[in-house]
Amino acid sequence: MPTLNKLVKGIIASNGDIPSTPIKNIQLHSSNVKPGDLYIAIHGITSDGHDYIPEALENGASAVITNGRDVGSLSVPQVKVLNPRKAASYIAAEYYGHPSKELHIIGITGTNGKTTTATLITSILNETGCKTAQLGTLGVIAANHEQGKTLTTMDAINLQKLLRELADDNFSHVVMEVSSHAIHQYRVADVKFETTVFTNLTPEHLDYHGTMEDYYHAKAKLFKSLPLSATAIINASDEYGQRLIKESTAPIIKISVTNNSDVHFKEVHSSLNGISGTIAAGEHEIDFKSALIGDFNMENILSAVGAALAMGIPIGTIVSGINSCKVVMGRMESLAAPNGAPIIVDYAHTPDAYEKVLSTIYNLVPENGCLITIFGCGGNRDASNRPILGRLVQQYSDYFYITPDNPRFEQQEVINKEIIAGLSSEKYEVFLDRGEALQKALSELKSNDVLVVLGKGRETYQEIEGVRHPYSDIDIIEEFCAHNAT
Repeated sequence: MPTLNKLVKGIIASNGDIPSTPIKNIQLHSSNVKPGDLYIAIHGITSDGHDYIPEALENGASAVITNGRDVGSLSVPQVKVLNPRKAASYIAAEYYGHPSKELHIIGITGTNGKTTTATLITSILNETGCKTAQLGTLGVIAANHEQGKTLTTMDAINLQKLLRELADDNFSHVVMEVSSHAIHQYRVADVKFETTVFTNLTPEHLDYHGTMEDYYHAKAKLFKSLPLSATAIINASDEYGQRLIKESTAPIIKISVTNNSDVHFKEVHSSLNGISGTIAAGEHEIDFKSALIGDFNMENILSAVGAALAMGIPIGTIVSGINSCKVVMGRMESLAAPNGAPIIVDYAHTPDAYEKVLSTIYNLVPENGCLITIFGCGGNRDASNRPILGRLVQQYSDYFYITPDNPRFEQQEVINKEIIAGLSSEKYEVFLDRGEALQKALSELKSNDVLVVLGKGRETYQEIEGVRHPYSDIDIIEEFCAHNAT
Protein backbone atom coordinates (compact mmCIF):
# COMPACT_ATOMS: atom_id res chain seq x y z
CA MET A 1 0.00 0.00 0.00
CA PRO A 2 1.37 3.47 -0.86
CA THR A 3 2.50 5.61 2.03
CA LEU A 4 2.10 9.36 2.58
CA ASN A 5 5.85 10.16 2.61
CA LYS A 6 6.40 8.41 -0.73
CA LEU A 7 3.35 10.00 -2.40
CA VAL A 8 4.46 13.54 -1.53
CA LYS A 9 8.20 13.02 -1.99
CA GLY A 10 8.31 14.89 -5.31
CA ILE A 11 6.29 17.93 -4.29
CA ILE A 12 7.84 19.12 -1.02
CA ALA A 13 11.41 20.20 -0.35
CA SER A 14 11.98 17.62 2.38
CA ASN A 15 9.87 14.72 3.50
CA GLY A 16 12.02 13.67 6.42
CA ASP A 17 9.30 14.63 8.89
CA ILE A 18 6.44 13.18 6.83
CA PRO A 19 5.26 9.91 8.38
CA SER A 20 4.91 6.70 6.39
CA THR A 21 1.16 6.61 6.96
CA PRO A 22 -0.51 3.99 4.72
CA ILE A 23 -2.89 5.53 2.17
CA LYS A 24 -5.82 3.42 0.99
CA ASN A 25 -7.23 5.93 -1.50
CA ILE A 26 -7.22 9.63 -2.47
CA GLN A 27 -10.28 11.86 -2.22
CA LEU A 28 -11.10 15.42 -3.25
CA HIS A 29 -14.58 15.37 -1.67
CA SER A 30 -14.90 14.95 2.08
CA SER A 31 -18.18 13.04 1.73
CA ASN A 32 -16.37 10.31 -0.23
CA VAL A 33 -13.65 9.79 2.37
CA LYS A 34 -13.41 6.34 3.94
CA PRO A 35 -11.11 5.13 6.74
CA GLY A 36 -7.46 5.25 5.65
CA ASP A 37 -7.98 7.74 2.78
CA LEU A 38 -5.90 10.84 2.01
CA TYR A 39 -8.07 13.97 1.75
CA ILE A 40 -6.84 16.81 -0.46
CA ALA A 41 -8.48 20.13 0.41
CA ILE A 42 -8.98 22.24 -2.71
CA HIS A 43 -10.26 25.82 -2.85
CA GLY A 44 -12.96 25.60 -5.54
CA ILE A 45 -15.03 28.18 -7.38
CA THR A 46 -18.05 27.99 -5.07
CA SER A 47 -16.64 26.32 -1.93
CA ASP A 48 -13.38 25.68 -0.10
CA GLY A 49 -12.38 22.10 0.67
CA HIS A 50 -10.57 23.29 3.78
CA ASP A 51 -13.96 23.98 5.36
CA TYR A 52 -14.77 20.28 5.05
CA ILE A 53 -11.68 18.90 6.77
CA PRO A 54 -13.69 18.09 9.95
CA GLU A 55 -16.07 15.95 7.87
CA ALA A 56 -13.13 14.21 6.18
CA LEU A 57 -11.61 13.43 9.59
CA GLU A 58 -14.94 12.21 10.93
CA ASN A 59 -15.17 9.86 7.93
CA GLY A 60 -11.76 8.41 8.74
CA ALA A 61 -9.17 10.35 6.72
CA SER A 62 -5.66 9.23 7.68
CA ALA A 63 -3.93 12.37 6.34
CA VAL A 64 -4.76 15.76 4.86
CA ILE A 65 -3.16 17.96 2.18
CA THR A 66 -3.78 21.71 2.61
CA ASN A 67 -2.62 25.00 1.11
CA GLY A 68 -1.15 26.11 4.43
CA ARG A 69 -4.28 27.83 5.64
CA ASP A 70 -4.65 27.70 9.42
CA VAL A 71 -7.00 24.82 10.07
CA GLY A 72 -5.96 24.29 13.67
CA SER A 73 -4.28 21.23 15.11
CA LEU A 74 -5.31 17.98 13.45
CA SER A 75 -5.37 14.44 14.76
CA VAL A 76 -3.73 13.16 11.55
CA PRO A 77 -0.66 14.25 9.53
CA GLN A 78 -1.10 17.47 7.55
CA VAL A 79 1.06 18.22 4.50
CA LYS A 80 1.12 21.87 3.42
CA VAL A 81 1.67 22.65 -0.26
CA LEU A 82 1.47 25.82 -2.33
CA ASN A 83 -1.11 24.42 -4.77
CA PRO A 84 -3.31 21.50 -3.68
CA ARG A 85 -4.74 21.13 -7.23
CA LYS A 86 -1.27 20.62 -8.66
CA ALA A 87 -0.43 18.31 -5.76
CA ALA A 88 -3.54 16.24 -6.46
CA SER A 89 -2.35 15.61 -10.01
CA TYR A 90 1.12 14.52 -8.92
CA ILE A 91 -0.09 12.38 -6.00
CA ALA A 92 -2.70 10.66 -8.18
CA ALA A 93 -0.09 9.82 -10.82
CA GLU A 94 2.24 8.48 -8.11
CA TYR A 95 -0.54 6.49 -6.46
CA TYR A 96 -1.52 4.78 -9.73
CA GLY A 97 2.06 4.30 -10.96
CA HIS A 98 2.15 6.94 -13.73
CA PRO A 99 -0.02 4.93 -16.14
CA SER A 100 0.25 7.48 -18.98
CA LYS A 101 3.88 6.40 -19.44
CA GLU A 102 2.58 2.97 -20.46
CA LEU A 103 0.16 4.39 -23.04
CA HIS A 104 0.36 6.57 -26.14
CA ILE A 105 -1.77 9.56 -25.12
CA ILE A 106 -3.18 11.84 -27.83
CA GLY A 107 -4.52 15.10 -26.35
CA ILE A 108 -6.85 17.36 -28.34
CA THR A 109 -7.67 20.89 -27.25
CA GLY A 110 -9.37 23.91 -28.83
CA THR A 111 -12.79 25.54 -28.73
CA ASN A 112 -14.49 23.56 -31.50
CA GLY A 113 -13.79 20.26 -33.21
CA LYS A 114 -12.31 18.31 -30.29
CA THR A 115 -14.85 15.49 -30.28
CA THR A 116 -14.93 15.07 -34.06
CA THR A 117 -11.14 15.11 -34.32
CA ALA A 118 -10.90 12.60 -31.45
CA THR A 119 -13.43 10.33 -33.12
CA LEU A 120 -11.58 10.45 -36.45
CA ILE A 121 -8.24 9.65 -34.80
CA THR A 122 -9.84 6.79 -32.87
CA SER A 123 -11.30 5.44 -36.11
CA ILE A 124 -7.86 5.51 -37.74
CA LEU A 125 -6.23 3.80 -34.75
CA ASN A 126 -8.95 1.14 -34.74
CA GLU A 127 -8.09 0.40 -38.37
CA THR A 128 -4.51 -0.32 -37.29
CA GLY A 129 -5.77 -2.90 -34.80
CA CYS A 130 -4.57 -0.86 -31.82
CA LYS A 131 -6.66 -1.22 -28.68
CA THR A 132 -7.83 2.37 -28.33
CA ALA A 133 -9.93 4.29 -25.80
CA GLN A 134 -11.58 7.65 -26.43
CA LEU A 135 -12.27 10.07 -23.57
CA GLY A 136 -14.24 13.29 -23.71
CA THR A 137 -17.70 14.83 -23.82
CA LEU A 138 -19.16 11.57 -25.18
CA GLY A 139 -17.87 9.80 -22.06
CA VAL A 140 -15.48 6.86 -22.02
CA ILE A 141 -15.59 4.88 -25.26
CA ALA A 142 -13.53 1.75 -24.65
CA ALA A 143 -14.16 -1.97 -24.97
CA ASN A 144 -15.51 -3.46 -21.71
CA HIS A 145 -15.66 -0.06 -20.02
CA GLU A 146 -18.90 1.73 -19.17
CA GLN A 147 -19.55 4.83 -21.29
CA GLY A 148 -20.52 7.11 -18.42
CA LYS A 149 -21.02 10.77 -19.27
CA THR A 150 -18.55 13.07 -17.55
CA LEU A 151 -16.84 16.42 -17.87
CA THR A 152 -14.83 16.95 -21.03
CA THR A 153 -11.81 16.06 -18.90
CA MET A 154 -12.42 14.30 -15.55
CA ASP A 155 -10.64 15.27 -12.33
CA ALA A 156 -6.99 14.30 -11.85
CA ILE A 157 -7.64 11.36 -9.54
CA ASN A 158 -10.36 9.70 -11.61
CA LEU A 159 -8.36 10.33 -14.77
CA GLN A 160 -5.24 8.63 -13.41
CA LYS A 161 -7.36 5.77 -12.08
CA LEU A 162 -8.98 5.28 -15.49
CA LEU A 163 -5.62 5.41 -17.28
CA ARG A 164 -4.33 2.73 -14.89
CA GLU A 165 -7.34 0.54 -15.67
CA LEU A 166 -6.80 1.02 -19.41
CA ALA A 167 -3.09 0.25 -19.20
CA ASP A 168 -3.78 -2.88 -17.14
CA ASP A 169 -6.41 -3.91 -19.69
CA ASN A 170 -3.76 -3.79 -22.45
CA PHE A 171 -4.97 -0.64 -24.18
CA SER A 172 -2.16 0.91 -26.18
CA HIS A 173 -3.63 4.31 -27.16
CA VAL A 174 -5.88 6.85 -25.47
CA VAL A 175 -7.40 9.72 -27.46
CA MET A 176 -8.63 12.38 -25.06
CA GLU A 177 -10.25 15.77 -25.30
CA VAL A 178 -8.52 18.27 -23.02
CA SER A 179 -10.54 21.26 -21.84
CA SER A 180 -9.08 24.62 -20.87
CA HIS A 181 -10.54 24.14 -17.38
CA ALA A 182 -8.63 20.85 -17.06
CA ILE A 183 -5.35 22.46 -18.07
CA HIS A 184 -5.86 25.49 -15.82
CA GLN A 185 -6.83 23.28 -12.88
CA TYR A 186 -3.83 20.93 -13.34
CA ARG A 187 -6.04 17.89 -14.02
CA VAL A 188 -3.68 16.74 -16.80
CA ALA A 189 -0.44 18.16 -15.36
CA ASP A 190 1.00 14.66 -14.84
CA VAL A 191 -0.31 13.03 -18.01
CA LYS A 192 2.48 12.23 -20.48
CA PHE A 193 1.22 13.30 -23.91
CA GLU A 194 2.90 11.89 -27.02
CA THR A 195 0.72 13.67 -29.58
CA THR A 196 -1.24 16.89 -29.12
CA VAL A 197 -3.69 18.68 -31.42
CA PHE A 198 -4.81 22.32 -31.40
CA THR A 199 -8.02 22.83 -33.41
CA ASN A 200 -8.91 26.55 -33.01
CA LEU A 201 -9.74 29.21 -30.46
CA THR A 202 -12.90 31.33 -30.43
CA PRO A 203 -14.73 33.06 -27.54
CA GLU A 204 -15.98 30.54 -24.95
CA HIS A 205 -15.68 30.01 -21.19
CA LEU A 206 -14.90 33.70 -20.71
CA ASP A 207 -17.09 33.55 -17.61
CA TYR A 208 -14.29 31.38 -16.19
CA HIS A 209 -11.13 32.69 -17.88
CA GLY A 210 -12.12 36.36 -18.06
CA THR A 211 -10.36 37.30 -21.30
CA MET A 212 -9.42 35.65 -24.58
CA GLU A 213 -5.78 36.16 -23.65
CA ASP A 214 -6.19 34.16 -20.44
CA TYR A 215 -8.21 31.54 -22.33
CA TYR A 216 -5.39 31.22 -24.86
CA HIS A 217 -2.72 30.89 -22.19
CA ALA A 218 -4.71 28.09 -20.55
CA LYS A 219 -4.75 26.18 -23.85
CA ALA A 220 -1.14 27.05 -24.71
CA LYS A 221 0.09 25.63 -21.41
CA LEU A 222 -0.45 22.13 -22.80
CA PHE A 223 1.98 22.81 -25.65
CA LYS A 224 4.58 24.65 -23.59
CA SER A 225 5.39 21.62 -21.47
CA LEU A 226 5.77 18.96 -24.16
CA PRO A 227 8.98 16.93 -24.46
CA LEU A 228 10.95 16.88 -27.72
CA SER A 229 9.77 13.30 -28.22
CA ALA A 230 6.17 14.51 -28.60
CA THR A 231 4.56 16.07 -31.68
CA ALA A 232 2.13 19.00 -31.82
CA ILE A 233 -0.41 19.22 -34.64
CA ILE A 234 -1.49 22.87 -34.92
CA ASN A 235 -4.08 24.61 -37.09
CA ALA A 236 -2.02 27.26 -38.86
CA SER A 237 -5.19 28.93 -40.24
CA ASP A 238 -6.14 30.05 -36.73
CA GLU A 239 -4.59 33.28 -35.42
CA TYR A 240 -3.95 31.68 -32.03
CA GLY A 241 -2.54 28.64 -33.79
CA GLN A 242 0.03 30.93 -35.40
CA ARG A 243 1.10 32.09 -31.93
CA LEU A 244 1.20 28.55 -30.64
CA ILE A 245 3.50 27.44 -33.45
CA LYS A 246 6.14 29.81 -32.04
CA GLU A 247 5.59 28.70 -28.44
CA SER A 248 5.32 24.91 -28.63
CA THR A 249 8.23 23.05 -27.03
CA ALA A 250 7.69 20.01 -29.29
CA PRO A 251 8.16 19.52 -33.05
CA ILE A 252 5.15 20.73 -35.04
CA ILE A 253 3.03 19.51 -37.94
CA LYS A 254 1.04 22.44 -39.35
CA ILE A 255 -2.37 21.83 -40.91
CA SER A 256 -4.45 24.36 -42.83
CA VAL A 257 -7.50 24.55 -45.06
CA THR A 258 -6.45 27.99 -46.35
CA ASN A 259 -2.75 27.63 -47.12
CA ASN A 260 -0.12 25.11 -48.14
CA SER A 261 0.93 23.97 -44.68
CA ASP A 262 2.50 20.60 -43.94
CA VAL A 263 -0.92 18.96 -44.32
CA HIS A 264 -3.42 20.66 -46.61
CA PHE A 265 -6.00 19.98 -49.31
CA LYS A 266 -4.88 19.65 -52.90
CA GLU A 267 -8.58 19.59 -53.74
CA VAL A 268 -11.74 19.20 -51.67
CA HIS A 269 -15.50 19.01 -52.21
CA SER A 270 -18.29 19.39 -49.63
CA SER A 271 -22.00 18.49 -49.88
CA LEU A 272 -24.85 16.93 -47.89
CA ASN A 273 -23.26 13.59 -48.80
CA GLY A 274 -20.01 14.46 -47.04
CA ILE A 275 -16.50 15.70 -47.81
CA SER A 276 -14.14 14.21 -50.37
CA GLY A 277 -10.88 15.16 -52.05
CA THR A 278 -7.12 14.81 -51.92
CA ILE A 279 -4.88 15.75 -49.01
CA ALA A 280 -1.26 16.71 -49.65
CA ALA A 281 1.19 15.80 -46.89
CA GLY A 282 4.81 16.13 -47.94
CA GLU A 283 5.38 13.61 -50.70
CA HIS A 284 2.12 11.83 -49.93
CA GLU A 285 -1.25 12.38 -51.59
CA ILE A 286 -4.21 10.99 -49.66
CA ASP A 287 -7.51 10.45 -51.51
CA PHE A 288 -10.47 10.21 -49.12
CA LYS A 289 -14.25 10.25 -48.99
CA SER A 290 -15.73 11.16 -45.60
CA ALA A 291 -19.39 10.97 -44.57
CA LEU A 292 -18.96 13.97 -42.25
CA ILE A 293 -21.01 17.03 -43.20
CA GLY A 294 -19.90 20.68 -43.07
CA ASP A 295 -16.94 22.69 -44.28
CA PHE A 296 -15.71 23.10 -40.69
CA ASN A 297 -15.08 19.34 -40.58
CA MET A 298 -12.35 19.86 -43.17
CA GLU A 299 -10.05 21.16 -40.41
CA ASN A 300 -10.94 18.20 -38.21
CA ILE A 301 -10.04 15.75 -40.99
CA LEU A 302 -6.70 17.47 -41.59
CA SER A 303 -5.95 17.47 -37.84
CA ALA A 304 -6.67 13.73 -37.64
CA VAL A 305 -4.47 13.03 -40.65
CA GLY A 306 -1.66 15.13 -39.13
CA ALA A 307 -1.90 13.18 -35.86
CA ALA A 308 -1.93 9.85 -37.69
CA LEU A 309 1.14 10.80 -39.73
CA ALA A 310 2.91 11.86 -36.53
CA MET A 311 2.26 8.37 -35.17
CA GLY A 312 3.67 6.75 -38.30
CA ILE A 313 0.40 5.17 -39.43
CA PRO A 314 0.43 3.97 -43.08
CA ILE A 315 -1.47 6.08 -45.65
CA GLY A 316 -3.86 3.27 -46.59
CA THR A 317 -4.85 2.81 -42.96
CA ILE A 318 -5.40 6.56 -42.54
CA VAL A 319 -7.73 6.57 -45.56
CA SER A 320 -9.68 3.58 -44.23
CA GLY A 321 -10.06 5.26 -40.84
CA ILE A 322 -11.31 8.54 -42.32
CA ASN A 323 -13.69 6.84 -44.75
CA SER A 324 -15.15 4.45 -42.16
CA CYS A 325 -15.96 7.18 -39.60
CA LYS A 326 -19.63 7.60 -40.50
CA VAL A 327 -21.00 9.86 -37.78
CA VAL A 328 -19.90 11.65 -34.65
CA MET A 329 -22.72 11.46 -32.12
CA GLY A 330 -24.28 14.86 -31.52
CA ARG A 331 -22.02 16.59 -34.07
CA MET A 332 -23.85 17.39 -37.31
CA GLU A 333 -25.71 14.15 -36.69
CA SER A 334 -28.24 13.64 -39.47
CA LEU A 335 -31.62 12.00 -38.96
CA ALA A 336 -34.64 11.91 -41.27
CA ALA A 337 -38.23 12.86 -40.48
CA PRO A 338 -40.96 10.45 -41.60
CA ASN A 339 -41.50 12.64 -44.69
CA GLY A 340 -37.78 12.56 -45.51
CA ALA A 341 -36.91 16.06 -44.26
CA PRO A 342 -33.36 16.21 -42.85
CA ILE A 343 -32.97 16.82 -39.11
CA ILE A 344 -29.50 17.94 -38.04
CA VAL A 345 -28.56 17.65 -34.36
CA ASP A 346 -25.44 19.47 -33.23
CA TYR A 347 -23.82 20.28 -29.91
CA ALA A 348 -22.89 23.81 -31.08
CA HIS A 349 -23.13 26.36 -28.27
CA THR A 350 -20.64 29.10 -29.21
CA PRO A 351 -20.99 31.88 -31.82
CA ASP A 352 -18.24 30.33 -33.94
CA ALA A 353 -19.90 26.89 -33.90
CA TYR A 354 -23.32 28.41 -34.67
CA GLU A 355 -21.86 30.31 -37.62
CA LYS A 356 -20.20 27.19 -39.00
CA VAL A 357 -23.19 24.89 -38.62
CA LEU A 358 -25.89 27.30 -39.76
CA SER A 359 -23.97 28.74 -42.73
CA THR A 360 -23.23 25.22 -43.93
CA ILE A 361 -26.85 24.05 -43.68
CA TYR A 362 -28.18 27.34 -45.08
CA ASN A 363 -26.35 26.69 -48.34
CA LEU A 364 -27.73 23.15 -48.58
CA VAL A 365 -31.46 23.84 -48.02
CA PRO A 366 -33.59 23.13 -51.13
CA GLU A 367 -34.61 26.26 -53.01
CA ASN A 368 -38.26 26.03 -51.98
CA GLY A 369 -37.58 24.83 -48.44
CA CYS A 370 -37.07 26.52 -45.08
CA LEU A 371 -34.37 26.28 -42.45
CA ILE A 372 -35.96 25.93 -39.02
CA THR A 373 -33.80 26.14 -35.88
CA ILE A 374 -34.30 25.13 -32.26
CA PHE A 375 -31.82 26.52 -29.74
CA GLY A 376 -31.29 28.01 -26.30
CA CYS A 377 -28.49 29.35 -24.11
CA GLY A 378 -27.09 27.73 -20.98
CA GLY A 379 -27.48 29.38 -17.61
CA ASN A 380 -24.43 30.67 -15.68
CA ARG A 381 -22.37 30.64 -18.88
CA ASP A 382 -21.15 33.47 -21.17
CA ALA A 383 -24.26 35.67 -20.94
CA SER A 384 -22.72 38.14 -23.42
CA ASN A 385 -23.07 35.49 -26.16
CA ARG A 386 -26.85 35.27 -25.85
CA PRO A 387 -27.86 38.19 -28.14
CA ILE A 388 -25.07 37.18 -30.53
CA LEU A 389 -26.40 33.63 -30.83
CA GLY A 390 -29.90 35.00 -31.31
CA ARG A 391 -28.75 37.21 -34.18
CA LEU A 392 -26.90 34.32 -35.84
CA VAL A 393 -29.97 32.08 -35.68
CA GLN A 394 -32.12 34.90 -37.03
CA GLN A 395 -29.65 35.54 -39.87
CA TYR A 396 -29.78 32.00 -41.23
CA SER A 397 -33.23 30.72 -40.20
CA ASP A 398 -36.62 31.17 -41.81
CA TYR A 399 -38.21 30.39 -38.46
CA PHE A 400 -36.85 29.47 -35.05
CA TYR A 401 -37.76 28.39 -31.54
CA ILE A 402 -36.07 29.74 -28.39
CA THR A 403 -36.00 27.04 -25.70
CA PRO A 404 -34.21 25.99 -22.49
CA ASP A 405 -30.70 24.51 -22.71
CA ASN A 406 -29.48 23.75 -19.18
CA PRO A 407 -30.68 26.93 -17.41
CA ARG A 408 -28.81 25.77 -14.28
CA PHE A 409 -29.34 28.36 -11.54
CA GLU A 410 -30.72 31.15 -13.76
CA GLN A 411 -34.34 31.89 -14.53
CA GLN A 412 -35.25 30.77 -18.04
CA GLU A 413 -37.25 33.94 -18.65
CA VAL A 414 -34.13 36.04 -18.00
CA ILE A 415 -32.05 33.96 -20.43
CA ASN A 416 -34.76 34.22 -23.11
CA LYS A 417 -34.99 37.99 -22.64
CA GLU A 418 -31.24 38.38 -23.21
CA ILE A 419 -31.43 36.26 -26.39
CA ILE A 420 -34.38 38.31 -27.70
CA ALA A 421 -32.43 41.53 -27.08
CA GLY A 422 -30.35 40.69 -30.14
CA LEU A 423 -33.32 40.09 -32.46
CA SER A 424 -35.06 42.31 -34.99
CA SER A 425 -37.28 39.60 -36.54
CA GLU A 426 -40.55 38.25 -35.17
CA LYS A 427 -40.29 34.88 -36.94
CA TYR A 428 -39.85 32.94 -33.74
CA GLU A 429 -41.62 31.42 -30.76
CA VAL A 430 -40.46 31.12 -27.16
CA PHE A 431 -40.95 27.92 -25.18
CA LEU A 432 -40.22 27.15 -21.53
CA ASP A 433 -40.34 23.43 -22.39
CA ARG A 434 -37.80 22.38 -25.02
CA GLY A 435 -39.59 19.10 -25.71
CA GLU A 436 -42.82 20.93 -26.61
CA ALA A 437 -40.95 23.15 -29.07
CA LEU A 438 -39.27 20.15 -30.68
CA GLN A 439 -42.57 18.26 -30.97
CA LYS A 440 -44.22 21.27 -32.65
CA ALA A 441 -41.35 21.80 -35.06
CA LEU A 442 -41.37 18.11 -36.04
CA SER A 443 -45.13 18.04 -36.57
CA GLU A 444 -45.01 21.11 -38.85
CA LEU A 445 -41.85 20.13 -40.76
CA LYS A 446 -42.35 19.90 -44.55
CA SER A 447 -40.43 17.43 -46.71
CA ASN A 448 -38.29 20.15 -48.34
CA ASP A 449 -37.44 21.85 -45.02
CA VAL A 450 -34.38 21.28 -42.83
CA LEU A 451 -34.66 21.27 -39.04
CA VAL A 452 -31.51 22.16 -37.07
CA VAL A 453 -31.48 21.38 -33.32
CA LEU A 454 -28.58 23.12 -31.59
CA GLY A 455 -26.92 23.02 -28.20
CA LYS A 456 -27.50 19.68 -26.54
CA GLY A 457 -26.27 17.12 -29.04
CA ARG A 458 -26.44 13.72 -27.30
CA GLU A 459 -26.96 15.12 -23.80
CA THR A 460 -29.53 13.16 -21.81
CA TYR A 461 -30.58 15.80 -19.29
CA GLN A 462 -31.74 19.34 -18.61
CA GLU A 463 -29.84 20.88 -15.69
CA ILE A 464 -32.19 23.01 -13.59
CA GLU A 465 -31.39 24.35 -10.11
CA GLY A 466 -28.56 21.87 -9.67
CA VAL A 467 -30.69 18.86 -10.66
CA ARG A 468 -30.28 16.93 -13.91
CA HIS A 469 -33.73 16.04 -15.22
CA PRO A 470 -33.93 13.32 -17.91
CA TYR A 471 -34.20 14.89 -21.37
CA SER A 472 -32.95 13.98 -24.84
CA ASP A 473 -33.47 15.74 -28.19
CA ILE A 474 -32.50 12.49 -29.96
CA ASP A 475 -35.04 10.40 -28.02
CA ILE A 476 -37.86 12.83 -28.82
CA ILE A 477 -36.94 12.85 -32.52
CA GLU A 478 -36.65 9.07 -32.72
CA GLU A 479 -39.94 8.53 -30.86
CA PHE A 480 -41.72 11.00 -33.14
CA CYS A 481 -40.36 9.27 -36.22
CA ALA A 482 -41.33 5.83 -34.90
CA HIS A 483 -44.91 6.92 -34.10
CA ASN A 484 -45.39 8.73 -37.41
CA ALA A 485 -43.70 6.26 -39.75
CA THR A 486 -45.76 5.50 -42.85
